[in-house]
Amino acid sequence: MEASAKIAMVHKYVEAFDKQDMDIIREIYSDDARVEDPVGTDVHVGIEAVCAFYEGALKSGAKLVLSGDPRCSGNAVAFPFQVVMPGVKIDIIDVFEFNDAGKVNSMKAYWSDGNMKSA
Repeated sequence: MEASAKIAMVHKYVEAFDKQDMDIIREIYSDDARVEDPVGTDVHVGIEAVCAFYEGALKSGAKLVLSGDPRCSGNAVAFPFQVVMPGVKIDIIDVFEFNDAGKVNSMKAYWSDGNMKSA
């Protein structure tokens, strides 16, 4: 998978939040995807569990704003961004790993309470 395709997937992810569009989430994740957000919490396994997780996130009205350029290496892309919600901003780094079909099969989000700021 080319770096440009991985970076395009990051932008689709941001778009899903802008549009509150679950179809985009379903499109980018594999059927056997794993989401750990934040790292160290329960892992959501399989597309239905992943979608259930994102339904709540999208309904919260959260928007994503990239705060730096995505970085690609091997089958992965890491990208820094802020989640912006009424009253709070959270600085996060996500790592997507891709399967051979070009779908995200693993997402890990790196953040903690120390990354939250009043907006």
